[in-house]
Amino acid sequence: MVKVLFICMGNICRSPTAHGVLERLVQQHGVDDRIEIDSAGTHAYHVGEPPDRRAQQTALSRGFDLSKQRARRVQVSDFETYDYVLAMDSDNLRNLIDICPAEHQSKVELFLGYTTRFDEDEVPDPYYGGPKGFERVLDLVESAAEGLLEDIKQRHL
Repeated sequence: MVKVLFICMGNICRSPTAHGVLERLVQQHGVDDRIEIDSAGTHAYHVGEPPDRRAQQTALSRGFDLSKQRARRVQVSDFETYDYVLAMDSDNLRNLIDICPAEHQSKVELFLGYTTRFDEDEVPDPYYGGPKGFERVLDLVESAAEGLLEDIKQRHL
């Protein structure tokens, strides 16, 4: 079983979107029995809450259901559990590296490193913006999720 963990700050916009996108993608490719996906935040602002309603609405408009997810905070034990620990931006990447045991730091990286369609390194936080920000997040996430799944298939399946 290959395990993937997506990380943003509060775990209500970007990381749950990535979680939902990859979840559907692995189902479509018939590998959902071999890949486990979760998401978490570096901060505990929204623990137990569902994803932001705007993130849910935008995701649902493209066929991704985020409604069953609940925010949680990343734990040090996650670094041992997960094979991929993927940050949405460099601030959260630094926060993860700060708490990650040395032997697991190679698992921690920026999620957008898996896209070939975009030049950005970071998934921008759409929380304080309008609907276009959530659409942009989905564009970036869908592209990176496709690249990530290819990487997983080549390296692990």
